[in-house]
Amino acid sequence: MKILILGAGQVGSTVAESLVGEANDITVVDSDGAKLAALQERLDLRTLTGNASHPGVLERAGIADTDMLLAVTQSDEVNMVACKIAASLYNTPTRIARIHSADFLARPELFNRDNFCVDFSICPEQILTDYISKLVEFPEALQVLRFAQGKVSLVAVRAFQGGPLVGHPLSLLHEHMPNIDARVAAIFRKDSPLMPQGNTVVEEGDEVFFIAATESIRSVLGEMRRMDQPTKRVMIVGGGNIGRRLARALEQDYQVKLIEFNKHASEKLAGELTNTLVLHGDGTDEQLMQQENIGEVDVFCALTNDDENNIMSSLLAKQGGARKVIA
Repeated sequence: MKILILGAGQVGSTVAESLVGEANDITVVDSDGAKLAALQERLDLRTLTGNASHPGVLERAGIADTDMLLAVTQSDEVNMVACKIAASLYNTPTRIARIHSADFLARPELFNRDNFCVDFSICPEQILTDYISKLVEFPEALQVLRFAQGKVSLVAVRAFQGGPLVGHPLSLLHEHMPNIDARVAAIFRKDSPLMPQGNTVVEEGDEVFFIAATESIRSVLGEMRRMDQPTKRVMIVGGGNIGRRLARALEQDYQVKLIEFNKHASEKLAGELTNTLVLHGDGTDEQLMQQENIGEVDVFCALTNDDENNIMSSLLAKQGGARKVIA
């Protein structure tokens, strides 16, 4: 398959690395020649320096016979225009655009054939926000993935002593919950996968992956471990795209505090968020953490753009008594 990737940032580079080894013909376009040179040193692909929304650049990149366009630059406008050009001038079969703006995402009609011709729009920040929101809702879970418009979920949980099914075969699951349809899809024991059978005994420390109706998740989790107290207090460090989205998603159901280092950004966030306490400060400040009662926090989320700060603030939160830490 011939694939044209617009944008050599983190997303574009990761996508290129994933696809280049699968007998695909990959071309990457970006305005930053240094990024392209670094990418070409590591991977067997073609690169072109230029503006990804210019028809001439797209034509030199081979858009005329491209099977799939992945527009993942930092600019929503560039991504959308590139998809429109690809559809209108070159009839590219599949067009995927990365979209940051909630304003665009709230108007899906913009992406149809009569407008910007985007077949699939993806928003990594929103995907991550949704993922973290589910972990806040179910703090006992390691992962929560939803399917079928949210009606069905795949959940990963670590089995602990005290769970009714721990130390017993999986065949007892239906006996414990006769009115709930749940299936154990996989078990990882000491980092090795097991094919679950009816006589497979769940052991303490197992990572159990099960599928069930979303409304039944809490009941199945209760079979694998003692349930934690429901989440009430959430603290977020970092008021960027993800931190802001997460606070907005959670603030109506939980007590949310958001710490932002940049004063101007914190003032702006305080005006945007209606039910979140926004604090101007440093998430790695131990004194600030203690003042804000970190020991009473149920879920702590470190979401700055600095990995080192996220690690440090997470360590402080865990040492200070936060029940669950996400970074």
